[in-house]
Amino acid sequence: MPDEHLKTPPPLAGRTAVITGVSRRRGIGFAVATRLARMGASLYLAHYSPHDADQPWGADSIDDVVGALQGFLTDGAQLEHASIDLADAGGAEQLIRNAAAALGHLDILICNHARSGGDGALAEMTAEKLDAHWQVNTRSTLLATRGFARQHDGRPGGRVIWMTSGQINGGIMEDEIAYATSKAALAGITPSVAADLIRRGIVLNTVNPGPVNTGYLDLETADRSPEVVAGVLSRFPGGRFGEPDDPARLIAWLVSDEGRWMVGQVLTSDGGFR
Repeated sequence: MPDEHLKTPPPLAGRTAVITGVSRRRGIGFAVATRLARMGASLYLAHYSPHDADQPWGADSIDDVVGALQGFLTDGAQLEHASIDLADAGGAEQLIRNAAAALGHLDILICNHARSGGDGALAEMTAEKLDAHWQVNTRSTLLATRGFARQHDGRPGGRVIWMTSGQINGGIMEDEIAYATSKAALAGITPSVAADLIRRGIVLNTVNPGPVNTGYLDLETADRSPEVVAGVLSRFPGGRFGEPDDPARLIAWLVSDEGRWMVGQVLTSDGGFR
């Protein structure tokens, strides 16, 4: 039997990750949290079920989500969670403050949250629609990153991941102008924020996961017509939609020590979607 003292610790042992948008078992946030838990990280999960309850795919029981993730934790790792409305001006500050109070120093921040619905084409745009997506998708991401950087003490392993949309590669999102605008802002500002953070020992990268079926591409719970869903599927050369674990694999690598030399990039993990 191998000596227990000679076992290699998991790659994220002793580190703490804050992951937003972890409210559904079919979500990207759940897939990322699963991978990081298996890698030894402690987790602080932010969720906001009222948003999901308003969508066609509905909300999961948070107790079920958290219970499932606890089963993936390694020895010594902890899990805490809270419902936080990141549309609120103070939500991002509350997120970082509460996470640090619960688990101490924070090493990783993954801003996976996003607003769905309440969007439209340019002719349907209003100040309210634009502001709603900006507040959740962009403003809270920037302010959460600011708070994370302030508490980081320069130790190795500081990581931030943002999420953007497929329009960076020419994808057309003419019926989701508010969402696409808010995500384009994150992609555009990534190099500038990354240059600031790297001087503090924090690596920032942004991920475009492409269309990932978290329920919104199932015909029974889709938020778009069957024709649109079929059209999206036809643009995947591999013949399937993205699955939550597809971008999660990339994110897990980026936040590990193996990803330390990838800085300020906007990376696409979309199965060749065009």
